[in-house]
Formats: sequence, structure tokens, C-alpha cells
Amino acid sequence: MTSSVLDLAPVMPVVVLEDAADAVPLARALVAGGLPAIEVTLRTAAALDAIRAIAAEVPDAVVGAGTVITARNVSDTVAAGARFLVSPGWTDVLLDAMKASGVPFLPGVSTTSEVVALLERGVTDMKFFPAEAAGGTAYLKALSAPLPQARFCPTGGVSLASAPSYLALPNVGCVGGSWMVPGDAVAARDWSRVERLAAEAAALRG
Repeated sequence: MTSSVLDLAPVMPVVVLEDAADAVPLARALVAGGLPAIEVTLRTAAALDAIRAIAAEVPDAVVGAGTVITARNVSDTVAAGARFLVSPGWTDVLLDAMKASGVPFLPGVSTTSEVVALLERGVTDMKFFPAEAAGGTAYLKALSAPLPQARFCPTGGVSLASAPSYLALPNVGCVGGSWMVPGDAVAARDWSRVERLAAEAAALRG
């Protein structure tokens, strides 16, 4: 893997899977479209099986776990094959568990104080969530001058239309979004559509 999960691709798909059987074809479509880093959220009962399947069967995918909020989530997802972790926020307990996991992680922040607290702990790669609700590009641009060492993956309300303005910021490594995995396409198992949308997203940073 590269030195940072933020550098794998301009967009990180945020995937919610109700059926683990969809995990492998979905991941293959995303990788084929140019988006290898895939965040599978722990919002469904199928999530761990989905991570396990992608890790085992799609070697070109870098599968990660999202909505990681407990130390148990950390251990369960890493055991399933997650190669990075993403949390919507963080506590000292959660941060310690993520640090001890041995895999890269993106703890979630939405305030300047949270960013400074993570920098104190030696963490420079972060998720900015919920991006649009928390101030969007204007907020991140304001952070870049006093806190240039912090880098972000903004997630939450980011779209194909708004992604380029985030990616143009010096402190944004990638954005997270779900627009390339629309629910109707997944339900219909229209993997060619997912691949097309992924390719469109991958081209945002040429």
C-alpha cells in the first residue's frame, strides 16, 4: 500500500451492503473503474462477511471498514481482512485501539480542537465528517493555513459535482462518497453501471 490511504485514489467509495453476496462483484466493478480503496460500512449485518469476501477474492481491492466506533469493531474488522479503518469520530479508547491494530486509520473530526488533539497524538490523516454539514470546502480551506500538516478525506454529502472543489484543496487527499454505488444499481446488480460511475469518479483528479 502507499504511505497513506488518502493517496490510493481521488475518491473512496463508501459502501453499504445488505447482502454479502454482492460484495465481490461490486468490489471488482469499483476496482475496474479505478477506485481500489473501498470503505465497507458496519451499518448492516452483512458488513463483516462482505469485508471477508472482498479481502479473499478481490486482491486488487484495498478493503477498509467504516463506521468503526468501538475497540471490538476494530478487532473484528481487522480479523475479517480490513486493510484500513475509518471512524465518524474518535475517543481516546477508540484511537488507542486503531493505533494498536497495525493498519492505517482515518479518525473522524469536525472541529479544529479535534484536529489539534489528533496532531498531538501523532495522527495527521483524518476523515472530515460530516463534510458538507460541518462547513465544507470553506472550513477545510480555513484549516489549511494554521494546520498544514493535517490531511483529510471529506465524507458526508460530497457529490460528483462538489468533489472537484474539495480535491483542489492542498489538505485534501481524497473524498469519500457513495454516488458511484447508488442503491438502485446495487439492488439491480448493475455492475457495469457501477464501473462507469467509478471511472467517472476516478478521473476527477487526472
